[in-house]
Amino acid sequence: QVQLVESGGGLVQPGGSLRLSCAASGLTFRFYTMAWHRQAPGKERELVASFTNSGSTNYADSVKDRFTISRDNAKNTVYLQMNSLKLEDTAVYYCNAAWRLRKQDFWGQGTQVTVFS
Repeated sequence: QVQLVESGGGLVQPGGSLRLSCAASGLTFRFYTMAWHRQAPGKERELVASFTNSGSTNYADSVKDRFTISRDNAKNTVYLQMNSLKLEDTAVYYCNAAWRLRKQDFWGQGTQVTVFS
């Protein structure tokens, strides 16, 4: 069965950095678009960044130039490097693996990121 396990969340002050990791198993990782989404209290889940199987990346405007998504197909892992964190980045961050052609969509359990001053 498919598992996506996030790690790396925590508490950080504004301006700080965190690196999230998502280890995938049970799927052929290199075929999937990998993405990070987040959901803040009282808000809808939103896409933060994605990395397609062909190497294209996409970022939400709110995180451009601060966050970087990367993937290691040999390790079946996707990362999100988050720099210059802001209070509004506080949310639960979810890892997502999607293969639209096969209508496959998998989610991790989420990891909490809290930016506090």
